[in-house]
Amino acid sequence: MSQARADEAARSVLEAFLQRPMSVPYLRLGAVQRPKAPLRRWDYWWQAHLLDCLVDARLRGSRLVDQGLINRQLTGIWVRNGFRYRNHYFDDMAWLSLAAQRAGSRRVRLRKRLESALTPDFGGGSFWRTDREYKATAATGPISLFLARAGQRRQAADLLRWLRLVLADESGLFRDGIRLSNGVPEVTRWVFTYNQGPALGTMLELGDDANLAAAARHIAAVGEHLVRPASRVLITHQSGDGGLFTGILTRYLALAANDSRLPDGTRALAGDLVAATAENLWRGREHRGFRGRVVTVFPQDTSLKPPVHTDVVELSTQLQAWMALEAAATLR
Repeated sequence: MSQARADEAARSVLEAFLQRPMSVPYLRLGAVQRPKAPLRRWDYWWQAHLLDCLVDARLRGSRLVDQGLINRQLTGIWVRNGFRYRNHYFDDMAWLSLAAQRAGSRRVRLRKRLESALTPDFGGGSFWRTDREYKATAATGPISLFLARAGQRRQAADLLRWLRLVLADESGLFRDGIRLSNGVPEVTRWVFTYNQGPALGTMLELGDDANLAAAARHIAAVGEHLVRPASRVLITHQSGDGGLFTGILTRYLALAANDSRLPDGTRALAGDLVAATAENLWRGREHRGFRGRVVTVFPQDTSLKPPVHTDVVELSTQLQAWMALEAAATLR
């Protein structure tokens, strides 16, 4: 059943959102929303997560996605971004680098660009943008995981250590970032679901006893502080960029749920968080007609109440559901 649900999410996103940018046959990109946005808008990191979803489906063995489609999406991003993969956001480039790394592609060569964001300012970590005003978990987490998977374990461990020392709150969850305010370093109070995901992935990738113990504590904190009341359903962050956030976390919770090095209770909790969130999004689905076909539309938020109908459906929220359903499909 979980495989069929993941395939339905994949089919619906591909049929409703995937398009040929500039009508070029070989290229593919996801439309930002349906109905079509009145203004041309470019969301680089949404496309990176669409690529990651394609990789999820491909690795699962879905017949809906082949390597050719993954390559066309990679090329579409390159062309639409001005015939390059660089942009002004280090987190965007980190997400794309992670997705390309999982896809086995060597076309995205941004490691030096990402490493340029790692400076001693504020004690370490990565800047969020090239204006270098804000050090953020949103960039530090995925860069640390990318480096860990590339074999740069010391760099990855240093970034993770910085997150714990500078941005962890009293529960151990990572806050969003740090910047200067009136000349004084100020840590933001925001705690977002997605910021917990790649950092958890780095803990698992490093895999030593200390990091595995930290991963168990982190999952416990997620299960206590980032769920709907009296449930295992993860909170969400509405639409726009926030529409992606919780789907990202489910990917890394699923890795933990399947990791035999973790305690049984930790694995069970991680799996429950993924399964409950995916089930909630699945139950909130509705069917709509699009270009003569029926597609499944998922709610933008998890909820313990009936979902609110929205006329405009954004790609980000549908990718979130797809990620969660792919994550649930991997649970053993």
